[in-house]
Amino acid sequence: MTLDEKLTALRAMVGGPDTDEVLSTYLTLAGGKIIAKAFPYRTDVTEVPERYDYLHLEVAAYMLNKRGAEQQVSHSENGIARSWESGDVPSSLINQVTPVVGVL
Repeated sequence: MTLDEKLTALRAMVGGPDTDEVLSTYLTLAGGKIIAKAFPYRTDVTEVPERYDYLHLEVAAYMLNKRGAEQQVSHSENGIARSWESGDVPSSLINQVTPVVGVL
């Protein structure tokens, strides 16, 4: 999936008036989290593996939708309650990434 395709899909997932620059930044941040989980001992990998394209979008959408309430543990107002699974990307998303192992 190309960057343009990811931007289009992410825009459709989250709606709103975000610019390509904002969406691209969140895709970069989400990609970094996936790469760090998939390749914990390598620093030369910079592209999210194709098998994680949709997860890449899900993580970026999660991060975008969480804006304005970063690190929220609990919040209740007018019958609406919010809390986050963790301060970062929830383990239910990031645990879908299988770390690559190798021999040193």
